[in-house]
Amino acid sequence: MPDIPFGFALPGGQPPDPNDPAAMQQFMSQLQHLLSAPGSGPVNWDLARQVAASQLAAAGDPAVSPFERNAVEEALRIADLWLEPATSWPSGIRTSVAWNRNEWIFKTLDVWRKLCDPVASRMVGAMGDLVPPEARAQLGPMQSMVATLGGALFGGQLGQALGSLAAEVLSAGDIGLPLGPAGTAALVPANIKAYGEGLELPEDEVRLYVALREAAHQRLFQHVPWLRGHVLTAVENYAAGIRVNREAIEEAMGRVDPTDPESMQAIALEGIFTPEDTPAQKASLARLETVLALVEGWVCHVVDSAAGDRLPNVVRLGEAFRRRRAAGGPAEQTFAALVGLELRPRRLREATVLWAALTEHRGIAGRDAIWGHPDLLPSDADFAAPEAFAATSPDLDDELANFDFSAPGAPEEKSPGEDDDKR
Repeated sequence: MPDIPFGFALPGGQPPDPNDPAAMQQFMSQLQHLLSAPGSGPVNWDLARQVAASQLAAAGDPAVSPFERNAVEEALRIADLWLEPATSWPSGIRTSVAWNRNEWIFKTLDVWRKLCDPVASRMVGAMGDLVPPEARAQLGPMQSMVATLGGALFGGQLGQALGSLAAEVLSAGDIGLPLGPAGTAALVPANIKAYGEGLELPEDEVRLYVALREAAHQRLFQHVPWLRGHVLTAVENYAAGIRVNREAIEEAMGRVDPTDPESMQAIALEGIFTPEDTPAQKASLARLETVLALVEGWVCHVVDSAAGDRLPNVVRLGEAFRRRRAAGGPAEQTFAALVGLELRPRRLREATVLWAALTEHRGIAGRDAIWGHPDLLPSDADFAAPEAFAATSPDLDDELANFDFSAPGAPEEKSPGEDDDKR
């Protein structure tokens, strides 16, 4: 009995054994449920969660211990205290939590849905286009199965990518996007421990540095109400220009032998999505990279200022995190290959220097006032001359007086995860 081409498996992450009647019966039940479930979008997100959970179960997802939970809460409390003199805004944290890897996926899935559905819909449509026009009429109701299987294919692959990403991320805001519920500062202790071991640094020092970064992200996104929509819109606009490589889909599907489960398990979607080489898409990419760099540069500058001489290895930690964010980890690179989205702030160092120059010329309050409206933010060209921008940018009091802050940017959205009890 053939398996299905997107890593669908029984709990535990393994494909069913054709010689095991009980396993095959369970598999067929799951397959029937999959094909009969009404679709609510181009991605089968239930399957994505199942695949991610199975992958994490196989790799290990340690539960958060009471000690780790207390350590995270204490680190975030200290981080907020240290940030007080380094920013002009009060704390943005309403809740401090420690997540395991599965919780990170569940709490951030709403934002991934928002970011990935538009790209996936084009892939599913392209799969349907591969069916010859003369055959579509004969398929009739079966045509909808193509979309169902396409959504499952993408959901399974996306689940694998998110499962890998969940094993690397250190906090809710680790990759620069507002993924978690607003006001919730979250750390992932198991990943922080592994990352600290890789750096050969004390775990409590690494945890505190991650807490500083998370608390800084929360201050920025909580007290700049337009920023969340602005960042997500920049990602969506870039994603809208990603094209589907139909030849890559056709080649991938052509490698599948329906009678060979291993060939179907091995199907991969990397390379199917590629950015369009147009002026509009290049402009979208530049806007995305600029806003990601400005967010990450502000966080790096503020965190390093707040840590000062309090952390013995602050210089080493700062450099390690800058390299990590600029290059992206293996899972982040896998995710980028899958959906065509690179979430890396390529001009991170220049952005950090720019915020430092603004602090020197305008003080902490003047620096943070730049976030008063998106039109006040530095442009990509300003990265090359940070001192000139800091010295010559317009008087903010006059500029801000001209803006209507009731609708400064993209509309505010309901924060994902607010209905956390609805599973």
